[in-house]
Amino acid sequence: MTGVPGGGGRDEPVEFAAAEDFLRQFHSEIGSPTSYDERVRAVRAEIDETGTYEHTLAELTFGARVAWRNAARCIGRLYWNSLHIRDRRSLSVPSDVAAESIAHLRESTRGGRIRSTITVFAPDRPGRPGPRIVNEQLIRYAGHRRPDGGVLGDPRSVDLTTRAVALGWDRPSPPGPFDVLPLLVTDGNGATSRYDVPRDAVLEVPISHPEYPWFAELGLRWHAVPAISNMPLEIGGVRYPAAPFNGYYVGTEVGARNLADADRYDMLPTIAARLGLDTTSARTMWKDRALVELVRAVHHSFDQAGVTMADHHTESERFLTHLHREERAGRRCPADWSWIVPPMSASTTPVFHHYYDEPRADTRPAYLPADS
Repeated sequence: MTGVPGGGGRDEPVEFAAAEDFLRQFHSEIGSPTSYDERVRAVRAEIDETGTYEHTLAELTFGARVAWRNAARCIGRLYWNSLHIRDRRSLSVPSDVAAESIAHLRESTRGGRIRSTITVFAPDRPGRPGPRIVNEQLIRYAGHRRPDGGVLGDPRSVDLTTRAVALGWDRPSPPGPFDVLPLLVTDGNGATSRYDVPRDAVLEVPISHPEYPWFAELGLRWHAVPAISNMPLEIGGVRYPAAPFNGYYVGTEVGARNLADADRYDMLPTIAARLGLDTTSARTMWKDRALVELVRAVHHSFDQAGVTMADHHTESERFLTHLHREERAGRRCPADWSWIVPPMSASTTPVFHHYYDEPRADTRPAYLPADS
């Protein structure tokens, strides 16, 4: 693996063994009008000539879906075989990548009926890296560093915000806690460009509570579509460095992590104060009580807005259904326990009481870590 400006481009030819393994799996599970031997011969010839090969649409679809099936940190894999594929492999120019990423948001949002979707852009080729999306997700809120060292907005996004400003992004005046950042897209030569995300492409849900009217006064909100955008997709030795994909939120992701974590929006002390809780000792369980009300508010708000959101109890049961299906199919079901188990009320969910197949770094197809 030879690095390139922008990070991680492949200069070496695709390994034929990786392609062969994938094609064997594809033909075993899906089948094809073209015989396995015939397809393998064609791929070998293509790799010999060009250093890589092009997946058929059926192969790309299968590979992207199986990569989701293999995603050890995802609890929502029951519907892996329904992932909607947007094939944009002909696109590598950053402006095109940004435009189609925005189209991805519009198409997957569907007015709140979130559809699990992936958009696949040009792959890495020997000596010709594909495009990359710098943003961790297509929608991220800015983190504005205050003079006192504190952060207005999302502390997780401070570095991305600084980079966006360096590329010409004008912070809103005045800045707010939920300012949507632009997309930063890097081309094959390592040059990064900035593209604003139109407001109409971002569905947001204002957070209120079913019992406490003051909750709305906190001014909280969150976006509807969690679209991961900086994880390369690798299928049969071919790497697609820009392949944004989304499912839908579990309420605890927003309420028990994004809005609650001390290094994110850190809302628990504020909510506890408004609830009149005793915060002088952890033994009063004030954090637990505030957390439950925050997650309740998130679920209530998404339900009121008609936006797809799962709860951690139902999603845990669905995951075990997926696990049993995989076992019946004779397949491993890797799972990272620390990610599968919900970040609240863990022992009340069935996933807490299981052991799982350990994830393997060499599993393919896969969505790879951002720095791969």
